[in-house]
This record gives sequence, C-alpha cells and structure tokens, in this order.
Amino acid sequence: MKLIKMLILSAFFALNLSALTEGVEYQTLAKPLNVPKNSVVKVFSYDCPHCYKFDRTITRKLMSKLDGVNFIPYHLSTKGKLGETTSKIFAALISIDEANGTDLLSDESKFKQAKFAIYKARHDEKDDFNDGKDKQRFIDLALNAAHVSKDEYEKALSSDRAKELLNEWFASYDVASISGVPAFVVSGKYLINLNAASSIDEMAKTIKELLDK
Repeated sequence: MKLIKMLILSAFFALNLSALTEGVEYQTLAKPLNVPKNSVVKVFSYDCPHCYKFDRTITRKLMSKLDGVNFIPYHLSTKGKLGETTSKIFAALISIDEANGTDLLSDESKFKQAKFAIYKARHDEKDDFNDGKDKQRFIDLALNAAHVSKDEYEKALSSDRAKELLNEWFASYDVASISGVPAFVVSGKYLINLNAASSIDEMAKTIKELLDK
C-alpha cells in the first residue's frame, strides 16, 4: 500500500513538473485570433532580422515536428517603410498558393519564394529600396522570384481571399505589441514566450501541450 502511494505521488510530481505555467512559457491573449484550434500562427515582418533568421533556420523544422497542425502566417504591415506593400504581396501570393493546393512551407510556394527574395534583399544586401520609395522595384523583385506576372498579381490581390487575409492580419499588431516579432500563437489564443524555449524540440513540446488545452 505504501509503495502504491509513493508511485502515485511520483506520477503526480512528474506531471506537475512537465506542466506549463502561464506567464512563464506562454500567456493567454486578451483578444484571440480568429483561426482554427489546431494551428500555429507566426506573426512576422519582412523588416525584422529575427523573423528572417527564424524562417531560415527554425520555422520549417518546428512545423515538421507538429504533424497535422496548420501553419498560418500573419504579416505585420505596420513595421518597415514597405510593410503595407509587403502584406499585399504576401496576401495575393498566399491566395494563389491556396488555390493551387501548395503548402506555404514548401519550396514550390510562391509566397515563400517572394518572402525569401524580400528577406535577402532587405537583410543580406541591406537594400532599403530608396527608403521605401522604390515601391515598384520592390514589387517586381517579389513577383519575379515567385514567377508571377503583374496581371496575375493584380487579379489575386483583388480576390476575396486576399482581402480576407489582409483584414485578418490587422490583428497581428495587437500580438506584436505584446512581445514583438516573430511571435508564435497556438490555437489562436496562447502566445509562446520564445525566451523560455531553449531548443526546437522544447518549443514543439510547449506547442503540443498548448494544443491539448
């Protein structure tokens, strides 16, 4: 009987040690995002070097550990001189990818191709596009990387889906104002504290526990 009690206590303490603590590993958003429960939202900006680093080294590996979980990018239009233009580019290209059934994390994704062309120009080449005044050159760079014509882009940008995405992304400002970017939100309501995760595996574990809440 004593042994059984000890085993129960051991299991109890092990469970508590693995449990997440609000305010440490995550926090609950006062305004949840309107996304499916089984999802991870990444709030990011083209102008953020840390977002570039995450997309280059972490995001795809992280999502590969989360089988069946929806990855949803939210671009922050309020950061950078070309933030609004970038959001329009990304919304249009995501609408094309979705229509084609293309995974946004795959190398075939037009969204991803344009995103990395923009990241590289902004952060590797330090191109500020004449302080944001060379808007057409910026758009052309993205569309050429994604192999999308100007007509295709304008048609996609005027689609209901692109408009829906741009409207949804307004919520990214509230998230970014809490933790900056990049920011990862689980099930639309749990904002992960990236400083509390020391590895991709630990971050994936935190996300899985939050998905089960």
